[in-house]
Amino acid sequence: KAFLNHSAYLSCYFPNAQKTDVKDLIVFWQKDSQKVLHEVYCGQEKQENLSPEYINRTQVDMDKWTLQLLNVGVEDEGHYECIIQLKKEGIQEMLHRSECSLHITANYSQPEIAQLHTEELKPNGYLNLSCSSSGGYPAPEEMTWLISHENTTHRHTPHKDVSQDAVTKLYNVTSKLNIRLPTKGLTNISCWLHLREQLGSLVSAPLGI
Repeated sequence: KAFLNHSAYLSCYFPNAQKTDVKDLIVFWQKDSQKVLHEVYCGQEKQENLSPEYINRTQVDMDKWTLQLLNVGVEDEGHYECIIQLKKEGIQEMLHRSECSLHITANYSQPEIAQLHTEELKPNGYLNLSCSSSGGYPAPEEMTWLISHENTTHRHTPHKDVSQDAVTKLYNVTSKLNIRLPTKGLTNISCWLHLREQLGSLVSAPLGI
């Protein structure tokens, strides 16, 4: 996993038990079996085969057999391979191959509750609310409303609207709630955004009515 606009680290996990000299190796990382990110050819970094989107975005640590991919975006999600070949005396053979999947995470904004009407609230009247959060990745699991009144809490999970920005690929999410207000007492309303892949959840500031 890597955070949006941060670095990802792609390791070869190469033990090099034979202590082979890097000058006898061809080492390269590729995405989806077709785009080359970085190539070290017999000890020299080689640019000819690189995909344009990765030029000047990688740094290699040959002591740890790890590639640093800089400034990752959502489009960098996917399947990566590290391939190490032995090149000696005109012979080229596969020494090592490892694979990994890269998942990008971007933090959502704190959910915010907004009232969708301007008229004065009346006891037993209806309250229209929306809750919104933006700029996150991956898509969220759900948005839940918690309504607390006189020691009881009700949970509502209405339909949520999720949109994805065509350029950044980040997600925005909105949920709307329509409830009848109790005739007396304080009602506290909060909105929870539940994220995927053990990323936890975000909660809005409570709204007291």
